[in-house]
Amino acid sequence: MMKKYICVFFLVVNSFVSGQVINSLAKDSNGKLMLLGKTNKKAFENENFSWFKKNYDSYLTNDKIINKLKDLLQNYTIKAFYGSWCGDSKRELPKFYKVIDETHFNKDKLEVIAVDNKPEAYKAAPNGEEKGLNIHRVPTFILYKNNQEIGRIVEYPKQDIERDILAIVSGKKYSPHYIVVEYLHKIFEEKTVKELKSEENKLAASLVEFTKGSRELNTYGYKLLRSNQLEKALFIFKLNTKMYPYKVNVFDSLGEAYLTNKNYNKALVNYNKALKLAPNDKNIASIIKQIKTEINQ
Repeated sequence: MMKKYICVFFLVVNSFVSGQVINSLAKDSNGKLMLLGKTNKKAFENENFSWFKKNYDSYLTNDKIINKLKDLLQNYTIKAFYGSWCGDSKRELPKFYKVIDETHFNKDKLEVIAVDNKPEAYKAAPNGEEKGLNIHRVPTFILYKNNQEIGRIVEYPKQDIERDILAIVSGKKYSPHYIVVEYLHKIFEEKTVKELKSEENKLAASLVEFTKGSRELNTYGYKLLRSNQLEKALFIFKLNTKMYPYKVNVFDSLGEAYLTNKNYNKALVNYNKALKLAPNDKNIASIIKQIKTEINQ
């Protein structure tokens, strides 16, 4: 027991980078221990994160690809965002570390950041390291050259970690998963939501075939909503209802966004649409009842 407490204490205070503490521990939305903020490999020596060693040791890299990366990768810097509570991160982050360890990548050029999963800080880092980087899924591995993003791997690789990294650093055409979110993020940098509203129907028609189902924009919408970008979140949720008008979750989410903004009438409209698609959903029915109570007060 004493050994466990010493390990936890060590993780909290063991390292400083530019005066900033790393390997900090916190509780996730389920009350379980999680890492939060900047971390290094020592963080995973804690028994609470035993999944790291297991997945690191079991991953077999491709020697030929590793040898090609040894020189190519040295010209890059990397930012990695993950959640120690996230299944995809638990699977992919150890593989990523195995690859960069075997390529002898300079760890001074690596920044690894653990994000939160609580609703009020959804996929956010405590010091805002994710801001402006469109971190809507984790893990996300971003490769930079001369301070310019060259490519990123989002959630999971298209082939495997080392082949995807090689494709990026070799200058081959590489598009991460969830390309619609990447596209919309770029559009938001160029146009206001007001300007985009006139293009809503056209965007829905042209983008739907490239999405990975309704969850792609739904997750993005929640990331925007939880980071207080309500106008953009509403636009994304509305766009999703046009793409997937037969899906319960798109109307449920749009209703939740309106409810967050206390726009009870529009929230009610969308929850009613959701209930029409899922008439036996007791949770939706309960929310509708609560909204009606708020309207009638």
